[in-house]
Amino acid sequence: MAISLKFDFGIGNAPASPYIQVLPTTLYSEVPGYGFESAERVSSRNRDESDRLHGAFCIPLEAVFAVDLPNGLYTITATVGDAIAPTSTSLKYGVGRIVLHKVTTSAGQYAVHSFTVKVTDGCLRLAFSGIAPRINALCIDEAKQATTIYLAGDSTVTDQDTFPYAGWGQMLPLYFKTDVAIDNHAMSGRSSKSFIDEGRLAAIVEQIKPGDDLWIQFGHNDEKPDAERATEPFGSYKEMLAVYVEEARARGARPVLITPMHRRKFDEHGRIIDTHGDYLLGMKELASELAVPLIDLAAKSKTLYEVLGDEPSKALFMWAYPGEFIHFPEGAKDDTHLQEHGGIVIAGLVADGVRELGLSPLSLYLKS
Repeated sequence: MAISLKFDFGIGNAPASPYIQVLPTTLYSEVPGYGFESAERVSSRNRDESDRLHGAFCIPLEAVFAVDLPNGLYTITATVGDAIAPTSTSLKYGVGRIVLHKVTTSAGQYAVHSFTVKVTDGCLRLAFSGIAPRINALCIDEAKQATTIYLAGDSTVTDQDTFPYAGWGQMLPLYFKTDVAIDNHAMSGRSSKSFIDEGRLAAIVEQIKPGDDLWIQFGHNDEKPDAERATEPFGSYKEMLAVYVEEARARGARPVLITPMHRRKFDEHGRIIDTHGDYLLGMKELASELAVPLIDLAAKSKTLYEVLGDEPSKALFMWAYPGEFIHFPEGAKDDTHLQEHGGIVIAGLVADGVRELGLSPLSLYLKS
């Protein structure tokens, strides 16, 4: 039987079956297998509306709601809103993968948002934030037919766990409707070679199924001189990338090559200096030779930075004043790695690439 869970948040009379009532004091435990990880900053109101799913809600300030689930794909439907007050809610799952970003409702307005996730460790963790967050109801349904996009890449793609660091892959779920899940296997410091040597591609291959996608972005670390990571642009780099393509196709999955986003490095004329060089040409050659769709994120990011300009483009990257972010008390000056805003913008460029190429069926699932 397919899994289907329905939660009704907030104080007041118990909801009608099959909804499970969640109070602000409902703490997670193995029995019953759901609840807030901490109730310290969770409160509740009931506006006594005729529809309890609208009238009652929890206010989860920087709170996490956890649900034990078998590993697999699930479609989540969240209802947020308030009868008498405007709201603003953000929602992430897993390691900071964002699905709702500052979603606002006016007083008396209710928004219903659906997205698909892949649970890999037996537990779905939904992290709420925002200046006036709400959660009225949450429905979780098994999604057997969903497409999974597997991401293979480096630190510019990965799920970063220290705010505000972010990879663009971490922000990608924001751009897709239901029936597409993101499974981000990208890892900091990896090249096309070391990712394979460490068994990370094998871990994807074990799970990927016909109709899924494998997106591949490498280059930043292939340029490094150490033997563990170094590749040659028109030799071993192309050979390594071909392995990803062949492994995906052998399992009925669709490979997509993505040129590495540029570093933020300007010349005296306000133009981006290309630090990737022949690696970009090597990937493009392979895409042509193997007839693989290619999203030219290098070109897209170059245009973006140059339009913004030297100083404004810092807002995309991990540039921070001392004391601006709690995890970086001394500040940061990083022209390679993104912060959350930059991750959202770069992920948007990747989504644009999907739309421009007309990648089927993914382009049908992009949010407008």
